Amino acid sequence: MCFACFFVPSQRYSLFMETKETKHIRISDYNYPLPDERIAKYPVAERDHSKLLIYNKGVVGEDVFYNIPNYLPSNALMVFNNTKVIQARLHFRKESGALIEIFLLEPFEPADYEQMFQTRGHCSWLCLIGNLKKWKEGTLVRKVGVGSQEVEVRATRRGEHGTSQWIDFEWSKVESQSSKDEGSCPITFADIIDAMGELPIPPYLNRETQESDKTTYQTVYSKIKGSVAAPTAGLHFTEKVLADIDAHGIEREELTLHVGAGTFRPVKSDTIGEHPMHTEYIAVRRHTIERLIAHDGEAIAVGTTSVRTLESLYYMGLKVMANPNLTEEQLHVNQWEPYEGLKLKVDSFELKAKDVLQALLDWMDRHELTILHSSTQIIIAPGYDYKIVKILITNFHQPQSTLLLLVSAFVKGDWRRIYDYALSHDFRFLSYGDSSLLIP
Repeated sequence: MCFACFFVPSQRYSLFMETKETKHIRISDYNYPLPDERIAKYPVAERDHSKLLIYNKGVVGEDVFYNIPNYLPSNALMVFNNTKVIQARLHFRKESGALIEIFLLEPFEPADYEQMFQTRGHCSWLCLIGNLKKWKEGTLVRKVGVGSQEVEVRATRRGEHGTSQWIDFEWSKVESQSSKDEGSCPITFADIIDAMGELPIPPYLNRETQESDKTTYQTVYSKIKGSVAAPTAGLHFTEKVLADIDAHGIEREELTLHVGAGTFRPVKSDTIGEHPMHTEYIAVRRHTIERLIAHDGEAIAVGTTSVRTLESLYYMGLKVMANPNLTEEQLHVNQWEPYEGLKLKVDSFELKAKDVLQALLDWMDRHELTILHSSTQIIIAPGYDYKIVKILITNFHQPQSTLLLLVSAFVKGDWRRIYDYALSHDFRFLSYGDSSLLIP
């Protein structure tokens, strides 16, 4: 594909390459001591009573989370990730007694999340398998109760697909086994995982999933099923806090990024240039992009998943400005595009976010899209230049993680002072831990 130059009415846009030293960042420089007792194993009794660290232009302080609207600018736009965690752990037992765990990663056939959860009788997923060495062949079978019906669920391995396993699922009502309708079933796959699945709480909690996690490990605004991990920055919000945000004149919008298991993947390489970032799937409504443009292309992001989605929109906009014939799939943002990929300038000035977003909106209109479905592999690390996100609400992340790199990039390298304060002032860490409001 040639991106040498192109035209829109009365403007000439040129593309150029920019290389930064981000790939050479050593992950060991982003380590800090995190005692196990500082990792919150359970949430606080009331979501909005967690502690809130406030980093405002270099000044660090603290408050209680329910006061967060007092620190936000009025007339701003706050963006939430409305994904919902699915009960992604499915357990089967072989006739030998061996327990096999199938961890759902992403839909394979059909590949669309919404279609997947409405499928009846058959579907395929890409999965991780626990105790794989005990499942070399054959079909796993389990009977489960779905409402008043007994259903037989069958899982068959089809082989490797990249680093995952391709698993076929079939299910049918037990009483219809001998009928001519054998194999058909009005029960959806969403019904199946709700009946037999287990919510996948983070592995670092070192405990079994409990019934309470089904509520506490979902945001109060979760809607769209698909994640295997919660967008945890949103766990602190209550209906009361949301109403207070509205009362402060702050507009709210939602988008969807389905959080994958890759969010827990440790950085094993010495430098982040050797770390393969995971791909996650996003859906953004046309109305949300309109509201971003109305707010001059600026937003308050609730959580790192919202950050990754919002910042990816900018690069998707650049892509369609360069080639208006791209498909949604081709809008995928590769890991290093923000650093080495194509950028646009007009008359030597970098394009404003709202202009790029307008180009993306125009592209959606030409393709008659009300919702943009694509994916992103973006890695945000020191050296990254934020385009859309101006304020970030996030939890405290693991040492030597890509999420800590994202925070460091946002606060221009001042992450250690924030984390030292949190450690010395009894803040709770990770998914069920406390929150921070970062205003660089």
